[in-house]
Amino acid sequence: ITDTDMSFFGFGQSAEIDIVLNDAETRKKAEHKTEDGKKDKYLLFYDGETVSGKVNVTLKTPGKRLEHNGIKIEFVGQIELYYDRGNHHEFVSLVKDLARPGELSQSQTFDFEFTHVEKPYESYTGQNVKLRYFLRATISRRLNDISKEMDIVVQTLCTYPEMNSSIKMEVGIEDCLHIEFEYNKSKYHLRDVIVGKIYFLLVRIKIKHMEIGIIKRESTGTGPSVYHENDTIAKYEIMDGAPVRGESIPIRLFLAGYELTPTMRDVNKKFSVRYYLNLVLIDEEERRYFKQQEITLWRKGDIVRRSMSQQATIAAQRYEGSNSETVSAQAKEESN
Repeated sequence: ITDTDMSFFGFGQSAEIDIVLNDAETRKKAEHKTEDGKKDKYLLFYDGETVSGKVNVTLKTPGKRLEHNGIKIEFVGQIELYYDRGNHHEFVSLVKDLARPGELSQSQTFDFEFTHVEKPYESYTGQNVKLRYFLRATISRRLNDISKEMDIVVQTLCTYPEMNSSIKMEVGIEDCLHIEFEYNKSKYHLRDVIVGKIYFLLVRIKIKHMEIGIIKRESTGTGPSVYHENDTIAKYEIMDGAPVRGESIPIRLFLAGYELTPTMRDVNKKFSVRYYLNLVLIDEEERRYFKQQEITLWRKGDIVRRSMSQQATIAAQRYEGSNSETVSAQAKEESN
């Protein structure tokens, strides 16, 4: 039986609920992907921030009373695995009672405040899992509750990692190919630039094409029933044509243009999201040789907006060290 049917059959009053946050006008919003792939904007919160506002209860039929068994608001953080629909794993669950059982004779507004709420994980919508935070206001009734949900988005911020060594790797096929590649660091923030170099030490196969990609691997489940979903987020052609021995090829990959999240490791023992740099070489017979290396992505707090060329120059300076004079000369040219 719906609320309308109940009113129609004379069962009584119904109501509409609206949740309004106190700083909704001034608070920053963040774009977030919904399950169907669309992007919506939601109010953005961080760990430890207070969530407060009002619950407006509007009676549909003026002059008629609304009997209820209590009115409450909840703040919920939950993980839903798509293969286990309907089974929600709540890692945050806070409740505030707004009214004890009784009746409303007119529309009413209730204030609420969840102080310094712990929001340990980042909001995430993936291929097989969803982590969401929401407020849910409920009017409890004998036959059917009236409730309203409102989603918010949470982002986790990090400070600069103390240890951030460069990545050096060798890959080879005995007596055919030997290359060495180097990336400037192993941890990148989401608007960073990956700067690197590839050295060809031995080339006896005919390479016609070479690319670098970013692979996102989402792992859900635990133990023997872990399911991995790989998704190529970015592809970048490094070289078209055959390299020769002794040649070195520079890499510069801007992350800001791609849909990336921070690396998430074993979130609430339910899922992980990891990122890998994937170097792919294709020879003239269409054989593919590849080497993967995990990188850590993190979300930077207090984002200082620099131009793309400045970011790349700074990254290159840190990486090259000895070549910093030529790089800074190039940076001057770019700024002029």
